[in-house]
Amino acid sequence: MDTDMLTATLLYGMFILLSKVNKSNMEITSKSEWNNWDEIDWVKVDSRIFKLQKRIYRASQTEDYKLVHKLQKLMVKSWYGKLLAVRKVTQENKGKVTAGIDGIKSVPSSKRLSLVNQLAIDGIANPTRRVWIPKPGKKEMRPLGIPTILDRAKQTLLKLALEPEWEARFEPNSFGFRPGRSCHDALTAIKDSIRYKPKFVLDADISKCFDNINHDSLLTKINTLPYFRKQINSWLKSGVIDFSIMGR
Repeated sequence: MDTDMLTATLLYGMFILLSKVNKSNMEITSKSEWNNWDEIDWVKVDSRIFKLQKRIYRASQTEDYKLVHKLQKLMVKSWYGKLLAVRKVTQENKGKVTAGIDGIKSVPSSKRLSLVNQLAIDGIANPTRRVWIPKPGKKEMRPLGIPTILDRAKQTLLKLALEPEWEARFEPNSFGFRPGRSCHDALTAIKDSIRYKPKFVLDADISKCFDNINHDSLLTKINTLPYFRKQINSWLKSGVIDFSIMGR
């Protein structure tokens, strides 16, 4: 009898836990109660997305890639994820007032929810606009590709899904383009590495690395969901438009 009661208690506990998870999943994917951009509770949005990213991170740590992919699909369909992606692109990013080939430099708050509704990982990508900027301390210019506002939002949304998976797998002493890390962390790691024993420091720059990188090898390395792969491949193959050349 005691065993039956214990089993029943455990089953009830699992039922309650699953109910909470399903409720959370439904809430994060369904459209919220906010009809105005300025009414959005960003603390709630950030909290929900952080919790989902933490679940992706933990699943990646335990190499449960079936769960990783399930949670990543939930992320890119998430209403909260789309809200956060649009906020990052239109309000937080340093390049938020730079136009791509769509000519859109900024999106007013009245139109941001409309942009949220357009977001979908659909395998479609627009060409980037090429602009030329000077290299630091040199007269030489280097090219910079500017995606459209919609593509930037889609890239940010997909990044929300993929980043926690790879954060769980990256080398501990890599610091470039990683959340919560800066050059100060890299300097501290270098200091700790060389403080007791002299070592060589190598500075290398791969010429035209991103121009010549093998796309198939890159996509194989990512090893992600087929429609994520299709979307990333579309961005890689989307090409560029250089209006400075066309205007000559």
